[in-house]
Amino acid sequence: MKINKISDMKGGWYVGGFSPTVHDTNDFEVGYKLHKKNSDWDTHYHTDVKEINFIVRGKMRIQNTILETGDIFTLYPFEIADPVFLEDTEIVCVKTPSMNDKVCVQKI
Repeated sequence: MKINKISDMKGGWYVGGFSPTVHDTNDFEVGYKLHKKNSDWDTHYHTDVKEINFIVRGKMRIQNTILETGDIFTLYPFEIADPVFLEDTEIVCVKTPSMNDKVCVQKI
């Protein structure tokens, strides 16, 4: 058994085609994200990536929709992500494929 620490990963990303990682693959990537209430986040979209997000705990607004603990939301290529974190919010995010295709629309 090998044990890793999330604190050793970059930005909470721990599976994907990058380094450091606990499992190297270009097929998908997985990250744990903790967003503090009212934290600033760039409005953005992806050109190729589908992003599947599971809200483990918290509450947020995205695309004028309120989401909370237990919700799973999927963003498809070219769909705008404009999150506002209404509470401290923990998310497990899966992106497929593993690539950096983020385009900022509005930088915070």
